Amino acid sequence: MISVAMCTYNGAKFLSEQLRSIADQTLAVDELVVCDDRSNDNSIHILKTFAATSPFPVHIHINEQNLGSTKNFEKCLTLCKGDVIFLCDQDDLWREDKVQKQIDYLNEHPQTDAVFSDGLLIDDNSKPTGITIWQEIEFNQPGQNKWKSGKPHEILFNGFVVTGATLAIRKSCLERLIPFPTHVPDLIHDAWIAVVLSLENKIDFIADTLIMYRIHSSQQVGFGSRLEKVQLKDRLLRDREEKLVPLKEKANKLNELYLLLRSVPFIPREKLIKLYLSQKHFNRRASLPKTRYKRLTPILNQLVRGYYKFSSKDWWLPAIGDLLE
Repeated sequence: MISVAMCTYNGAKFLSEQLRSIADQTLAVDELVVCDDRSNDNSIHILKTFAATSPFPVHIHINEQNLGSTKNFEKCLTLCKGDVIFLCDQDDLWREDKVQKQIDYLNEHPQTDAVFSDGLLIDDNSKPTGITIWQEIEFNQPGQNKWKSGKPHEILFNGFVVTGATLAIRKSCLERLIPFPTHVPDLIHDAWIAVVLSLENKIDFIADTLIMYRIHSSQQVGFGSRLEKVQLKDRLLRDREEKLVPLKEKANKLNELYLLLRSVPFIPREKLIKLYLSQKHFNRRASLPKTRYKRLTPILNQLVRGYYKFSSKDWWLPAIGDLLE
């Protein structure tokens, strides 16, 4: 049985297009479960209108209070009855063979609990931007090769590359994933699912653009804008605390993730070593002495150990920045 778990919140503008793309799949789904997070637009009317003629049952649940995206997806997934559940946003478009491709993959790989894909970015008018999700987040061939080599968790420790709107998961794995945590910054539902399953080597990808992922100003979760590179003159002139704040935030975030994953009994501790070293590295960078010459020894120590690779593939740049600023 195949379920679709859709969460809605004031998404009336694009909702009808998404619903049609689910109905037009070459392999039909068996149910659509919708959890609405107290929309005050026309979303419920659109859902009910679609349900009246839908080729599959549509179950609409309106939350008593606003849950936020992570807990709303948690609720929606638990209400699904399917053996395989497709996570679904309210404003994207599915390629007509998305369900077929991902079901085929899971059938061919019974030890895999989840599979995600790439997607084409589209604008408000459903026009392609010419960029894919993986190009935007730089999940390139070396990263894909590393994932396939059995180290997906190391990729996810550096940045979350799994887009929830492309995910299909087996319902049987939910008992290991729920409740979804909400206290770690940026660790929303899809990131949590991905990182836990990656530590078990139970999540994989299809290198194909199976959805059209919409980029628009009102979306709740997206990629955001890329940070501009800090220029050399800015490094020399900006206040030192301005540099240290994001390093401290990164160290705290990684530490919270490390402590959370350590508390999960079935996760192998040895797979958390690089996460532990990474959070220690950022903490040391954030704690370097104010006087430049006193920073040289601890910076060299981190360089010799190869820890600056946790900061950037161009590891020499943050090292130079730490010395100069």
